[in-house]
Amino acid sequence: MRYRILLGITSALVLAAGGVAISMGLPASGKQPATTTSSAHALAGIHKIKHVIVIMQENRSFDSYFGTFPGAHGIPKGVCVPDPLHGGCVKPFVDHQDKNAGGPHQNPNSIADVDGGKMDGFVGQAELKCKGKLPCGTDVMGHHTASDIPNYWAYAENYALDDHYYETDDSWSLPAHLMMVSAWSANCPTADPMSCKGTPQPANRTGKRPRPFAWTDLTWLLHMDHVSWGYYLDGGAQSPSNPGGVPSIWNPLPGFTDVRADGQEGNVQNLGAFISQARSGNLPAISWMVPNPADSEHPPALVSRGQAYVTRIINAVMKSPDWKSSAIFLAWDDWGGFYDDVVPPVKDDLGYGIRNPAMVISPYAKRGFIDNTPLSSDSYLRFIEDDFLASSRINPVTDGRPDSRPGVRENVANSILGDFNFNQKPRPPLVLIPCPHTTLTPAPAAGCRGNVALHFDTWGDT
Repeated sequence: MRYRILLGITSALVLAAGGVAISMGLPASGKQPATTTSSAHALAGIHKIKHVIVIMQENRSFDSYFGTFPGAHGIPKGVCVPDPLHGGCVKPFVDHQDKNAGGPHQNPNSIADVDGGKMDGFVGQAELKCKGKLPCGTDVMGHHTASDIPNYWAYAENYALDDHYYETDDSWSLPAHLMMVSAWSANCPTADPMSCKGTPQPANRTGKRPRPFAWTDLTWLLHMDHVSWGYYLDGGAQSPSNPGGVPSIWNPLPGFTDVRADGQEGNVQNLGAFISQARSGNLPAISWMVPNPADSEHPPALVSRGQAYVTRIINAVMKSPDWKSSAIFLAWDDWGGFYDDVVPPVKDDLGYGIRNPAMVISPYAKRGFIDNTPLSSDSYLRFIEDDFLASSRINPVTDGRPDSRPGVRENVANSILGDFNFNQKPRPPLVLIPCPHTTLTPAPAAGCRGNVALHFDTWGDT
């Protein structure tokens, strides 16, 4: 890990300022490995966090947002990725466009982009459906700057930036969101959890089969231990009468059989409920936040609108009486086809995938800290389990609901505790303007409310 004090780039935006353990536990037993003195000390302070808020945005690589962030592992010199369609190669370049094209991002595309560790497949993959039209294909080599996304850089400067956070699986949005709540992605031919088989290309829920996810998710353990949770949909669930709502690929919890069995389907709520709970100081212990397409940053959705949406959520937490005991985990679900230079580590047959931006924002987050520890959404689950469940895991041997998962991913996930200092005086909030002045082009509409329709079939995201 490295520690950097990184101040000054975006201070004008502020409106008001008021030893990581690598655990290799045995999945069959569910027992936790011995901890170091430093990690044990951090675990002792973890209970100062009473509210965990996971904000999951869409389809950006680490290099596409933080490739030039001071002190982070960013874009190396001399990179030039082959361009099969036009010949030659394409170097990384600054891209101030508010709307990006991105590239395909399912499991075969991830494998091709990584190309055995060469990290040189991005342009070729993006050109698969381009038919020679620019910027499609080449824009995956573009990256944004501090002046494009000043709020995101302000959070990174003032809290903790995770520069080795990876998509938990090497595939697309649906498995990433399944992993976010359950540490697994699978297909289940029947409602029997033992029938499930892991895959990076799971089948989505449908009208004919509304609950295809038979394995156990975290809410099973939360419910058993009376830990409150909410899964918040930006604009409600997508439907024929609500086409702008959250699509089912980002909203998998209603498809889990255990959520229905527990009678917890009502915990999947509209984002407005979260805002009301924040204002009143009644946030649940665990909150997951998922955007609608226009707010998601999923190309071609606008970068400016996604940043404004995220800022408004973070501001709501920071203005809440619950801020003093909260931890916000902000991440992006997959790389969206955009270039990244770091070879993902191999965790198991599902991942890891290509690197994504991620941050920890909390009164107890270290200031200006860059964490090089390999992390994923499994690390978020591990933190929640350590904080609220006495380190119980989603473990078919111990959780009372056997399924066929091959291991306990939280036991082999690295801890994110290194991003916190529970001995420091709680940090004041950093309330930012949701729609700051930027160098994005064209200039964002007032309030960053501009809309670009998403066409998921562009890259097969249906």
